[in-house]
Amino acid sequence: MSQLSTIVDHSALGVALSGLLYAVGTLAAALTALLAPSPARRRDARQVLALLLRRKAGEDDR
Repeated sequence: MSQLSTIVDHSALGVALSGLLYAVGTLAAALTALLAPSPARRRDARQVLALLLRRKAGEDDR
């Protein structure tokens, strides 16, 4: 049972780190989209942000 507990703990840590990495990447893209000095870099950052935050098919804005 001890090994199972360790596996679950390590899995939870991996999921948490993945979520944190995703959040940091999304924040970096959002800040670049807002603060980049050139329009081309802002446009590219907005495209990256759109990919990171894309919605599943069938979801719409209401």
